Amino acid sequence: MKKVLAINSGSSSFKYKLFSLPDEKVIAEGMADRVGLPDSTFDMKLADGKKYEEKENIPDQEAAVQKLLDWLQKYNVVTDLSEIAGVGHRIVAGGEYFKDSAIIDEDKLEKVFALKEYAPLHNPAEGEGIRAFMKLLPGVPEVGVFDTSFHETLDAVHYLYPIPYEYYEKYRARKYGAHGTSVRYVSGQAAEMMKKPLDELKLIVCHLGSGASITAVKDGKSYDTSMGFTPLAGIMMATRSGDVDPSLLQYVMKKENLSMDEMIEILNKKSGLLGVSGISPDMRDLKHNPDKRAQLAREMFINRIVRFIGAYTAEMGGVDGIVFTAGIGEHDKRVRKAVMKDLEFLGIDPDFDANETNGQKFITKPDSKIKVMIIPTDEELMIERDVVRLAHLD
Repeated sequence: MKKVLAINSGSSSFKYKLFSLPDEKVIAEGMADRVGLPDSTFDMKLADGKKYEEKENIPDQEAAVQKLLDWLQKYNVVTDLSEIAGVGHRIVAGGEYFKDSAIIDEDKLEKVFALKEYAPLHNPAEGEGIRAFMKLLPGVPEVGVFDTSFHETLDAVHYLYPIPYEYYEKYRARKYGAHGTSVRYVSGQAAEMMKKPLDELKLIVCHLGSGASITAVKDGKSYDTSMGFTPLAGIMMATRSGDVDPSLLQYVMKKENLSMDEMIEILNKKSGLLGVSGISPDMRDLKHNPDKRAQLAREMFINRIVRFIGAYTAEMGGVDGIVFTAGIGEHDKRVRKAVMKDLEFLGIDPDFDANETNGQKFITKPDSKIKVMIIPTDEELMIERDVVRLAHLD
């Protein structure tokens, strides 16, 4: 039986799912955590519920890949590595070069690394993961699935910044967005739930996790999105600031004697929920904390979500459905409730009882003018399907 691996490499993590074909069942999943850091761990969960975990030094992406391939054989998930017919990789930034998912060869891999300026926290690790698979599984198709490619349908009104046009012409300085793979999946699921063709719907997808973005999906295509040239822009996130007045940065940099690189590091890793609360970047640590700054951070996060939903509703001339997805969107009922309450004036009729529990469902009443849904995202399934499509495994 043919199998496909879906890989999501982070700067210090390596998540994976192994799918069987053609039934698309997940037969193994897990992650390597703290790759390249002390106290690394590797875990695997099998379809029969068995779990394995081990603490071991995992110095780099290649070591994580080797560990995965060893464990797949060790625990009889595959009898031979030749059963793996393709590997798909989530890649954040594809620039204007990758307008769709693509088979990655050496030339395209170099392009992934060259685009690291657009996603410095992501593309290098994702590229190293691909390189490791090329070495350890030679001849197996490697497919890059780019978060930015879904947003290639944005028009110039939405993707250009009001700065000298020559910067776009010379450096491709524009909005690229992110989380496109997740948005693509949940948009399709929303259309099925609403029993309407996707290309007839106006949706707003709230991908709320450690990284968070809001995307307007009109007629099945990305119409506008909150993340920008990099995933730093848009709404407030766990450790990322979201949109900030650039002149404020200049002001703080002069006061603190900071370089631009140091300032960007602060905006990426010391801002957002962490920066405002001073307690934690994790919403779970803040939601019951009575500290005023913890509550302020939550309120600011909710406010930014409402702000973008309102803007995108106006841009699209209305909205049919709003989706909550990813870690916070799928699991924080208080955030969902607060957002719905703030947007009741649009015609949302919340079902607060339904909102009390998680899982894929409507959380508005049947006669609500705008449907609001929880839809767990499944980026790995989209990755697997792109591998099947591009490597002709169907």
